[in-house]
Amino acid sequence: MLVQLSIRDIVLIDRLDLGLADGLTILTGETGAGKSILLDAFALALGARGDGSLVREGQPQGQVTAAFDLDMNHGARDIARGNGLDVDGDLILRRVQMADGRTRAFVNDQPVSAQILREIGAALVEIHGQHDDRALVDPTRHRALIDAFGGLGPEVARTREAHAAWRAARDELAAEEARVACARADADYLRHAHAELAKLAPEQNEEASLAGRRTEMMQAEKVTAELREAHAALDGEHSPTAELSSLMRRLERRSAQAPALIEPSVRALDAAIDALEIAAQTVEQALRDAWFDPRELERTEERLFALRAAARKYSTPVDSLAALAEKYSNDLQSLDAGEARLIQLAKDEKEAAATFSSAAATLSAARKKAGAQLDKAVNRELPPLKLERATFTTQFDADSKAVGPDGIDRVEFWVQTNPGTRPGPLMKIASGGELARFMLALKVALADRGSAPTLVFDEIDTGVGGAVADAIGQRLKRLAAKVQVLAVTHAPQVAARAAGHFRIAKDSADRGKRVATRITPLAPDERREEIARMLSGARITDEARAAAGRLLAGTE
Repeated sequence: MLVQLSIRDIVLIDRLDLGLADGLTILTGETGAGKSILLDAFALALGARGDGSLVREGQPQGQVTAAFDLDMNHGARDIARGNGLDVDGDLILRRVQMADGRTRAFVNDQPVSAQILREIGAALVEIHGQHDDRALVDPTRHRALIDAFGGLGPEVARTREAHAAWRAARDELAAEEARVACARADADYLRHAHAELAKLAPEQNEEASLAGRRTEMMQAEKVTAELREAHAALDGEHSPTAELSSLMRRLERRSAQAPALIEPSVRALDAAIDALEIAAQTVEQALRDAWFDPRELERTEERLFALRAAARKYSTPVDSLAALAEKYSNDLQSLDAGEARLIQLAKDEKEAAATFSSAAATLSAARKKAGAQLDKAVNRELPPLKLERATFTTQFDADSKAVGPDGIDRVEFWVQTNPGTRPGPLMKIASGGELARFMLALKVALADRGSAPTLVFDEIDTGVGGAVADAIGQRLKRLAAKVQVLAVTHAPQVAARAAGHFRIAKDSADRGKRVATRITPLAPDERREEIARMLSGARITDEARAAAGRLLAGTE
């Protein structure tokens, strides 16, 4: 609940620190005393649109701070935590309004955007008045109110889980359908490419091996003729070996005649013959090494050219052909597997849709039952509020095609103000005074279900008096047993039922140079005097005081 409201330099309020308790708190005062200023300042702290005109004349800025005492698991704390805010202790909302129109927002002294402040403020406070266009008159919230009234949280959770599962299954199916459709479009190409590469059967590093072997054979082909000529010269019919051998033998036969001259020559000739033989053997080995089957060169070139042609065709290096062939093989296998998986995913999506449909139908039936119960509860509250000829109904529009996480229902509160008139949406049919009373009846029926912890009612008793005003007071007090209620009122019957009573009045400030709004908590005697003023006007009579005493005594 709201425990402290502090206002600095907002319009006519220069300084205000208001401590609040639970139950029903009433704010009264003369017209123009500043009650609307107080509510505007409070709304500013809750995230309402700022305006530089709200700043007190002559001041650079104004400020409003609202402190709330909440359970640690309250939804407002969850919103704050979700935005990375520290929410230990009281939840303190602060708004600084600059005279130039700029604003700054803080939650527990941590800067936040106005949007986050609004979200948190909406979870903390509801403000209801004759011309209020938020809270209960907002059709987008009616379904959530029905869920809260009927205690349908588990059913809503199941429906949301089923919708999330269905959406996931649907997305997965769509993604697989797109992938398979793409694969189907390329299937003929994949099969042709796979067959061609499978037949080619490329191997890793095959190009380098083939190119190296081709180069060797081509180089060998070029030098073979010269090697044959060299071999013929060394070991053919024109080889000098035979002639040198004959000359060496002739010299050996004469070595005895002149050994000093002949033996060195014989040794040199012998070495030359040996060298020629070694040379002949080396060239012969080179010829053997250079030999290749011409068909091998042809096969090597054909293979190399085939690999390079495939590489150009598929725009990939030759060494990547083997990996490409494997990829095409996997793609074909994936296509076949995808067809089977597509069937399973379609089955899963159908089952998920059926599960959601069942959960949504169950939730819809529970909502209609809760709606009927809410209608009865609200309609019971209408006669005492001088709406005895009016009827409140909850309209359901279930559309299985308009599905969402919260089911298939569109819910809106309708009213019929008089028999024979056309019923319609609450906001469009009810007048200002009727709207306020309808909202009060609805809020009493809902009690603390689907409600913010603090409710503010702004002059919802305008234009009524007597028994109707007393009925409004009774219902505000009943509602205050469940949640904190603040009410601005001109009705003494309402004021008499308050647990706390504040009087709003204008007072002079700065030695009479300015007017300031003051809010004063009233003691029991002061309460009687204020209610007497509300009964009699400017001149308070003894009869008014007596009537005020009877009102206060009658509400104890």
